[in-house]
Amino acid sequence: MMEEKNTVIAGRNPVLEALKKDCLISRILVSVGEKEGSILKILSEARKKNIPVKQVSNTKLDSIIPAHQGVVAYISPIEFYEISDLLDVAKEKKEPPFIVILDQIEDVHNLGAIARSAEAAGCHGIIIPLHRSAPVNAAAMKASAGALLHIKVARVTNLNAAIEQLKKQGLWICGTDKDANKQYYDADLKGPLAVVIGSEGAGMSRLVAKNCDFTVNIPLSGNITSLNASCAAAIVIFEAVKQRKA
Repeated sequence: MMEEKNTVIAGRNPVLEALKKDCLISRILVSVGEKEGSILKILSEARKKNIPVKQVSNTKLDSIIPAHQGVVAYISPIEFYEISDLLDVAKEKKEPPFIVILDQIEDVHNLGAIARSAEAAGCHGIIIPLHRSAPVNAAAMKASAGALLHIKVARVTNLNAAIEQLKKQGLWICGTDKDANKQYYDADLKGPLAVVIGSEGAGMSRLVAKNCDFTVNIPLSGNITSLNASCAAAIVIFEAVKQRKA
C-alpha cells in the first residue's frame, strides 16, 4: 500500500463522506457564519469524533482551494492499493471482478467523475498509471463527491504489465475506441472484466489498445463526434452492470 502527501478535501459532500468513512481528519475549516443544512451535520459529526473545527473567512478558504462550498478538511494521506487488493474485494463480495483502468486521463475532473460512476456501479477498483495521470487531489476528490474515499485505487508504473497481470487472473480486457467495430451493447460484459478508458484526445495509448482482448465503441448520431471521457466511461460501466443483473 502506498501513500500520497497530505491532502485537502473541499465541499460539503466530500467532507461528510470523509467523516462517515472515519478517515483520519486532522482539522476542519468552516466559513464564518456557515451553520445551516449539511454544514450542521459536518459540525455535529466533527464534534462526536473530537475533530478540531475552526471558523475562517471565505478569503482564507479561497486561498486554499476554490469552490469549497464553505468547508475544507485536512485528511491523512490517500492510500493506494495493489492490484491484488482490488481483486480481493471481488472475492469478498463473491462477484466476478470488475475493474476500471484509466489510460492517460490527466484531467482531475474526469478522474473524479469516473471514480464516482465506478463506485456507484459497484466496481471493485480503479487502476491508474504513475505517470501521465491526473493526481488524486482535492479537486479530484470533490469531483468524485467523495467516491474516491470508498473505492480502492491502484497506482502502477506500467499499465501494460498490470493488464497482463489481470489477464492471468482470468479477466477480459475491454478497450473503448471510437473506431471499434463492435458497439458497447453488443459486447459480452458479464464475466471477469476490466474496462479501459482512454483520454479524450488521443484515446488509449497504442500498446494498451493492442493488449485489449476486444474494443467497443459508443455510436453517436449528432454533430458532435466524441464524448467526454467520464461520460463514455459511465455509459460502458452501466451497460456492464445491466448485463450482470440480467
